Amino acid sequence: MPRKIDVPALVEGVREGRRAAIAQAITLVESRLPAHRPLARQLLTELTREPTSAVRVGISGVPGAGKSTFINSMGQRLVEQGHKVAVLAVDPSSTRTGGSVLGDRTRMGELTQLENAFVRPSPSGNHLGGVARATREAMLVVEAAGYDVIIVETVGVGQSEVAVAGMVDTFLMLALSRSGDQLQGIKRGILEITDVIAVNKADGDNAGEARVAARELSIAMKLVTQQNDGRRVPVLTCSALQRISLDEVWQAVIEHREWLDETVGLAHHRAQQQVVWMHSQIEATLLDSMRSSQQLRDLRDRLEEDVREGRTSALEASGDFLREFATQVPQMDWAQGRTVL
Repeated sequence: MPRKIDVPALVEGVREGRRAAIAQAITLVESRLPAHRPLARQLLTELTREPTSAVRVGISGVPGAGKSTFINSMGQRLVEQGHKVAVLAVDPSSTRTGGSVLGDRTRMGELTQLENAFVRPSPSGNHLGGVARATREAMLVVEAAGYDVIIVETVGVGQSEVAVAGMVDTFLMLALSRSGDQLQGIKRGILEITDVIAVNKADGDNAGEARVAARELSIAMKLVTQQNDGRRVPVLTCSALQRISLDEVWQAVIEHREWLDETVGLAHHRAQQQVVWMHSQIEATLLDSMRSSQQLRDLRDRLEEDVREGRTSALEASGDFLREFATQVPQMDWAQGRTVL
C-alpha cells in the first residue's frame, strides 16, 4: 500500500529548504497518477500564496554548445556570490521506450555538491517545448524553498522548443563558432524569443573565431528580430570550461530583467505567463481524462486499426473520437483530473 502523502508537512519541509522535501514535492507535481492530482494542487496552492522575486532563466543551445558545463560553472559562480541556485534540467525521452538518461547530475557534479545548489533532472516525456510537463510547477516549488536563481535547461534547439520562454524572465541561448553558417541548425522561432546570446568555448585558439561568430550573430539578430522596442539582443563570448566572462554574461541577464521590469513590468509579464499556464493545465487535464477512460482507449484502438486498414480516414476517425469524448464530458471528474467511468 503506497505511503500516504502529508501535504502540510511537505509544505513545511519545502519552506524550510529541506532537500528531501523539495525532491518529494517535485515528484508529486510531476506525477500523473489521478490520486496525486488534488494533492499536487493543494501543495502548489499553499506554496504560492506569496510571490517571489527569483530570477528565472531559460537556457538552450545547439547540440554540443556546452549547456551543462555552462550551467555547472555559472551556478558555482552565483553560489560564490551568495545566491541559492536551483537547476531544472530536462533530458529528452526516448520515443520508443519513454526512458531518459537523466545524466545532468553527473555533468554538473561540482554544482550538485554545493549546499546552496539544487539540481533536478527530469524527463521531457512526450511534452513539446523542450521542457518537462511539470517544469513550471517545479519552479514554484524551488522558489518557495528560497532559491533566488532558477535555471531551466532545455533539451536543445528545435522548432517547437520555445515553451521555456513562457515561464522564465530571460531566455539565454548558447552558440558555437566553427559551425559554418552561424544560423545553421538554429530555428528562427528560437532567435525571435532570445534575450541574450553567448558564444561558448571562446578560449585558446578558438577565442578569435568565437569573436567572429559573435559579430556575425549580432548582425544576423538585427535581421531576424526586428524589435521595435529599441533593445538590441547582446551577443557575448565566454568560456564555461575556463570560466571566462561568466560575470559579463550574467550581467547581461540581469540587465534584461531590469529592462523587462521597466518596460513591460515584471508583474505584468508573470501575470501573462499565468494565463499561459492556465491553458496548459486545461490541455493537460483534457488529455489525461481522455487517456484514463477505458471506453475512449478502446475506441481509439479500434479507430487506429480502421485507419491503418483504410476503412476510414484520419479526419473521419478523429471526428468520431471527439464526438464520443463530448458525450462523456458530463461523467468526468474534472476536480480530480480523471474520469469516473
